[in-house]
Amino acid sequence: MLQVKRNSGGLMREQSAIHLKCRSLALFLTLLVICGGVTLNGVPSMAEDLQAAYQQAASTSPMIAQARAQLDADLAGKPLARAALLPHINAGASGGMNTAHVTGFGTQTISTGYHSDAFSASLTESIFNGQAFTAMNQSDSRIRASEAALAYAQQVIALEVTQAYFGVLQAEANQRVAQQQMGLLQSIDKQTRESLQVGSGDIISVQEVQAQLDAASADLITAKNAVTIAKNQLERLTHQSVEALQDITTLQPTGPQPDTIDSWLASALQNQPLLQQAQATFKFSEQQVQYAKRARWPTLTLSGIGQHAAGTLIPPLAIDQIGGSLNLSIPIYEGGGTRAGIRQAEALSKASRANVANIQDQIKLDTQTAFQDLEDSVAQFQATQQSVTSAKVSMDGTRKGYEIGSRSIIDLLTATTNYAAAQRNHYLALYTQLVARTRLKAAAGVLTPLDIEAINALLNNNPSK
Repeated sequence: MLQVKRNSGGLMREQSAIHLKCRSLALFLTLLVICGGVTLNGVPSMAEDLQAAYQQAASTSPMIAQARAQLDADLAGKPLARAALLPHINAGASGGMNTAHVTGFGTQTISTGYHSDAFSASLTESIFNGQAFTAMNQSDSRIRASEAALAYAQQVIALEVTQAYFGVLQAEANQRVAQQQMGLLQSIDKQTRESLQVGSGDIISVQEVQAQLDAASADLITAKNAVTIAKNQLERLTHQSVEALQDITTLQPTGPQPDTIDSWLASALQNQPLLQQAQATFKFSEQQVQYAKRARWPTLTLSGIGQHAAGTLIPPLAIDQIGGSLNLSIPIYEGGGTRAGIRQAEALSKASRANVANIQDQIKLDTQTAFQDLEDSVAQFQATQQSVTSAKVSMDGTRKGYEIGSRSIIDLLTATTNYAAAQRNHYLALYTQLVARTRLKAAAGVLTPLDIEAINALLNNNPSK
């Protein structure tokens, strides 16, 4: 019996060892899946990059689609305006049965029915029409405004995608920091409880750590929610679900190039599509004033007509005629509509001029702010980078001090909190530096897909930990 028991115990130990190995292997594979090393079907998992997100957003953006459709409509408006200056040709035909009852034409009453046919062609050519010439110029202004609106929409989407992309990465980084802080606090909690059990600790320390754990748990929930919200913002732009995103682990911060604000302001006032759109719209409003004033001008047209008519009351009678005329129309009084139209157009032109000035002021402010933010982001990045190192050293030193009794639990919890805050600030500075580069170029109106590609080249497929 004793031998049997030993064999049974050995068998149980072997089964437990096998079970433990299986659990370890399953845990290892799960970690590989979570970390993006492999997928369940054995295919390597590749993270989506910024350039792919931008291309997807640009191809599905309603804002860009609307601007492009408006441009197509305004391009079609130019031949429509030109049509008023080109010949207009019309043709007409009619045929029918008629009944006539005629008295007083001779001694007898004529009562008969007959068939009639008529064919005609007419030509009208504008010789002079001041409003039509103005409408042609207005169509060009509309096209320029729509082209600028399309360029602006494309730059807005590029900036929004960049902000949303790095917003997701920042939210995920904050979640990692929150999880790490939870782990650190849990290890401190375990240490304080063990000290309490052996009599070298106190209940107050345990309660202090527990309070910090509760706060850290709430912070982790908030961080997870922030990740979901950030992904929703990126999904709104790309119109597809957000999976793993390529991240950046190292960065050499750079300030504005060129490093003078005057160069960027000059670029903004020259290249900003929003300002170009406003200027083209103002030009259109000035032309609208001219259009309204030309309603007083005379118009001159050339008309020609050819007509054939057969089948009248006298059956053998047929009429063929060709005629032409030069027609002059001079407006004398239109019920006050012309003067009211001029006043309205002049008021709208003043409003459009003020809008241009307002946009110029806003562009200057946006460019100056973006320039300053990019300059500040360099210093912020460098400062937070050093702050993380210092906070880590402080936390490690404080923990050792707590273990030997030279530092209190409050000191250790404070050091742990400071380390987490330093990490969050560093991630914020990291992603702010990249977004600030894009925001300055967008403010100056020179943001292109090449700038997105340049930032994308800094990313890698291994998210920072």
